[in-house]
Amino acid sequence: MTATTLFYIIIALIVISFIIDKILDALNAKHYNDPIPKELSDVYDESAYNKSQRYKKTNYKFGLLSSTFSLLLTLGFFFFDGFAYVDALARQWSSHPIVITLLFFGIIMLGSDILTTPFSYYKTFVIEERFGFNKTTKGTFILDKVKGWLMLLIVGGGILALLTWFYQTTGDLFWIYAWALITVFTLFINLLYSRLIVPIFNKQSPLEDGDLRTQISNYAEKEGFNLDKIFVIDGSKRSTKANAYFSGFGSQKQVTLYDTLINDLEPEEIVAVLAHEVGHYKKKHIIFNLFASIILTGVTLFIMSLLISNTLLSEALGVDTPSFHIGLIAFGILYSPISEATGLIMNWFSRKFEYQADNFAKTTYKAEPLISGLKKLSKNSLSNLTPHPAYVFMHYSHPTLLQRITNLKG
Repeated sequence: MTATTLFYIIIALIVISFIIDKILDALNAKHYNDPIPKELSDVYDESAYNKSQRYKKTNYKFGLLSSTFSLLLTLGFFFFDGFAYVDALARQWSSHPIVITLLFFGIIMLGSDILTTPFSYYKTFVIEERFGFNKTTKGTFILDKVKGWLMLLIVGGGILALLTWFYQTTGDLFWIYAWALITVFTLFINLLYSRLIVPIFNKQSPLEDGDLRTQISNYAEKEGFNLDKIFVIDGSKRSTKANAYFSGFGSQKQVTLYDTLINDLEPEEIVAVLAHEVGHYKKKHIIFNLFASIILTGVTLFIMSLLISNTLLSEALGVDTPSFHIGLIAFGILYSPISEATGLIMNWFSRKFEYQADNFAKTTYKAEPLISGLKKLSKNSLSNLTPHPAYVFMHYSHPTLLQRITNLKG
């Protein structure tokens, strides 16, 4: 195989992926005007349903525009030797492999973020604002960007520097050291995400004493589930959309409720949502996902170690000097079909786990408040009640609302 052939294979993978995504989006869009299923007839009134239709169509058109821009930007970068230019630029500033790698990815990521920020701004301050979701101020938007850049520089840069050092010093054993590093980091983040990362972007405080905390505590005690860390996060400073999640494990586990969730749902409905999350914990879904992620990372790194030193990877992107950072870009694209396949498998497991967590909530608490809570959350987020099955298969990590309610009533 020549470098030119490999180059066009990479281009083909990028274009084919884009085409498949757009076909799925188009199939999904054709279902926007489908009648609401009888089981979901109480989710929307006519006015709210029309609003949800407009919201979905607006996002579809915007997504088509933004993704096409990203595709053209990516293809332009490939065809006009953008990687070679950035690589040469980084080498002008340093001859150290680690510094070159950091500069290379830093330039590309910063440039990409700057070019796509207008789309993010429009999405937040025009589309989300028009449909009543946005609560983000321009100051918060800018501050989030700066914080994101700093985190990427410190955390991402640190990990990338170590990966490059492992590659330079350990040769064929590179993937083992890289796997160990990423595993430790993954465990660390899962354990301390709420304590270290969340406070950078949001304020969280313990749930105050009252009816809701009492109901949650009573449920947790009944199930023998030690849950003394219940926090409320100020999600309303960015959006009206609601959420709740578990983080950590063992003695570090905690549940975080968005303040919008507390405002939108009745206490009984919130306990039902929490019972669903407890179900994930009791059924060991969190542990499964964690270890599956670690194993998949190891497999990916092993395959990468077999190919990363191949000079064809660098030459395919127009760079004469074989480099870890160039090989990483090429490998990431070539590996994307396998990554897509493993993503589909993980989504299948995720949808199965959602049913199991729903069943746990139904058995240990009640089905009715979970059903009514799910309906309210769907209405308040203007979610799509009639997605195309192919789109669900490819993209959904959760069953559809209709599927979940049918299961809960079964």
